[in-house]
Amino acid sequence: MKKVLLILVFVAAVSTVKAQEFKPFQLYLGLGYTIPTGGGGILFDFEPAYRISDEIAVGLRMEAALMGRVVGDTEASISGTTSYTVNGKYYFSNGKFRPYAGVGVGLFSLASVAANGNAAGASAESKIGFYPRLGFDLGHFNINLDYNIIPSSEAQGVDNNGNETTFDIKNSYMGIRIGAFIFGGRN
Repeated sequence: MKKVLLILVFVAAVSTVKAQEFKPFQLYLGLGYTIPTGGGGILFDFEPAYRISDEIAVGLRMEAALMGRVVGDTEASISGTTSYTVNGKYYFSNGKFRPYAGVGVGLFSLASVAANGNAAGASAESKIGFYPRLGFDLGHFNINLDYNIIPSSEAQGVDNNGNETTFDIKNSYMGIRIGAFIFGGRN
């Protein structure tokens, strides 16, 4: 009786086990374009990830973005952003073409210089931000779109008359990137 019960438990366990089709570790490198309000720029990111299953991956994203903005005829800003975030992705299929949706949250370190026709100012600070993302993997290549939502910054400056002034700098931006990953392919 004990042998029959043991065999039944073994058969039940083996029949419910599902092997992952994809290797668990993935290392992604990407290059892209940033679209802040009223401007543009470039970005580079590095993202190691771990697949919990074929459908779910968690990762760390390290990104650097350089952006320029022009607001109206006389106001402009230049910003550099580095971010360190944790994220998750849900894959909708296991084929060669793998669309996904995800979300991430983390620390965004910001440095900005702003100027208008009469004044200039600078700001450097860190803020917590988050991003929803959509993309797809095709073989070992990836295309990704995310919108980084980061609270605005205030830059303190001085106008032409020596009076203190404050600039409101918008930090949120859309990122469009293309990249490739090593590891993480099919077993």
